[in-house]
Amino acid sequence: MDFKYDIIVVGAGHAGCEAAHIAAHLGVKTVLITMDMTKMAQMSCNPAMGGIAKGQIIREIDAMGGMSGKVTDRTMIQFRMLNRSKGPAMWSPRAQCDRVLFSREWRRVLENTDNLHIWQDLATELIIEDKKVKGVITAFGTRFTADYVVLTNGTFLNGVMHVGFETQSGGRSGDASAYGLSEQLKKHGFTVDRMKTGTSARVDGRSINFDAMAEQKGDMEGRCFSYSHDKVDIRDEKSCYITYTNQNVHEILKGGLEYSPLYTGRIKGVGPRYCPSIETKIVTFEGKELHQLFIEPEGWGTNEFYINGFSSSLPLEVQVEALKKVPGLENIVIHRPGYAIEYDFFQPTQLKNTLETKYIDGLFFAGQINGTTGYEEAAAQGLIAGANAALACKGEEQIILGRDQAYIGVLIDDLITKGVDEPYRMFTSRAEYRILLRQDNADERLTRLAYGKGLAGADSLTRLEEKESMVAELITYLDERSVSPSEINTFLESKETSVIHQKVKARTIASRPQIFLEDLLNQLDDSKTLTCFLSPRRREITESAEIIIKYSGYISREKGVAEKIRKLDKLKIPEDIDYSELASISTEGRQKLKRIKPATIGQATRISGVSSSDISILIMYLGR
Repeated sequence: MDFKYDIIVVGAGHAGCEAAHIAAHLGVKTVLITMDMTKMAQMSCNPAMGGIAKGQIIREIDAMGGMSGKVTDRTMIQFRMLNRSKGPAMWSPRAQCDRVLFSREWRRVLENTDNLHIWQDLATELIIEDKKVKGVITAFGTRFTADYVVLTNGTFLNGVMHVGFETQSGGRSGDASAYGLSEQLKKHGFTVDRMKTGTSARVDGRSINFDAMAEQKGDMEGRCFSYSHDKVDIRDEKSCYITYTNQNVHEILKGGLEYSPLYTGRIKGVGPRYCPSIETKIVTFEGKELHQLFIEPEGWGTNEFYINGFSSSLPLEVQVEALKKVPGLENIVIHRPGYAIEYDFFQPTQLKNTLETKYIDGLFFAGQINGTTGYEEAAAQGLIAGANAALACKGEEQIILGRDQAYIGVLIDDLITKGVDEPYRMFTSRAEYRILLRQDNADERLTRLAYGKGLAGADSLTRLEEKESMVAELITYLDERSVSPSEINTFLESKETSVIHQKVKARTIASRPQIFLEDLLNQLDDSKTLTCFLSPRRREITESAEIIIKYSGYISREKGVAEKIRKLDKLKIPEDIDYSELASISTEGRQKLKRIKPATIGQATRISGVSSSDISILIMYLGR
């Protein structure tokens, strides 16, 4: 065999799978090295994709030629659009998936991707010459050479799992840790820190009393993640269930805190603030009488369920005793306990905005080794790192997404500019341009860019143009169509909104908050001639048009603000600038600028500790 490649991707989690697929798709010879080919894109925690802000990320990945959305659609057992009661900037798709099928489908995709080879082994050492990566050496002593390497090691670098006082080396239950890379990179100047995450017990569904819980069914319409699908028909859809902890549960958990590795100091890594363990919840929110738990099915061919909200590293007997006090779980039988895991990560301020490291040329980081948490955040980084490694290999301009272009842009900018002191999780509140970064328009924002770079195919561009054409036709119709009082007032009264006394344009009616565009179109007979009316994409088109009509003022205002900020991101800062010469800048400002080395003035403005006066001095200096 020839072990010379253009790109090496280490790790086949969500980041590694996206990185390997997109790099090979771009035509460069790629190898994906993984410890276990049967666990590609393994859902190590809950069996779901998407959620608040995370669903937007999956839509963006799909718009850019990634596979997470398509794999989700092919394996989902339930779909829900979260936050429908709020504005469209907050709508977030989420899907429960068959965990085994999800991993199997990713493997099928990768095994049938041209230019991609998969190698099962453990990467233990990087080949580095003159601050340039040259390849990877594995545990079997196999030497792979390449000018670009993408590390996506997840929680495996020096991973240690905790259940009470019991500890075990491993990157995940049933999988070994990876050693060597952290120690090597530390010698090359990288800052290596520790983080902690965890997961909950898995339980046998046959031992659950679902009658004592609230059933949560999925949506019946709009069920898909990928823009390439009109809808997904889910066979034998599975429900989730909701139950709650209580004071009896909390008392048992409190009694076990003396055995908790979190509260005895044995775990040093910082855990996720927004997805805390159950023991952290009862300590942090001591006065709260109950906590919501979601009982989530793991798939079609299994009785296994995941308890979302009950992550724990307490001793097994404490976990079981507490679970048996939860309504519906009184006779619970578990398959495996919850556990915490500590692992190495690299402070992401050591990365460029392309996700290439600042210290080693050709070396990219993606996923949890950058201090993030979540499948979606990892997949997004993998897509960008893999694409940029391939583009660099081909001598082409790399992709840098702005904060007004994508949640992925917000994610990467936050990481490289602010760094992390706890596992980073994406929320809609992190994006200042939420009304621009909606889940419905990721294709409009990103597909043309992706097509121009070779990431997205011609079929994606065709579907985008078809969508835009139908939305434009519908809005033009509403702008030109007049409706009379006799034609519409009965309908308006039924919607409890004021009647009209003279003819008005249909768009005026559609802009009312009480009116759904779909209902309005059903009242107008001539709307049946519109292209979208007979299209299988009708729901998608009317929804997009309705958002544009109802929120046009907000959208225009936000675009104006974004354009002003974008000008600062076009002001480049030379890489060799010596901040120590800028005595007028505050000491903290100089230290932060020297450490992070922002690429643009815009990025510099987002560094904590760099004041507006520091920015003014920096701009004047660059002007000179």
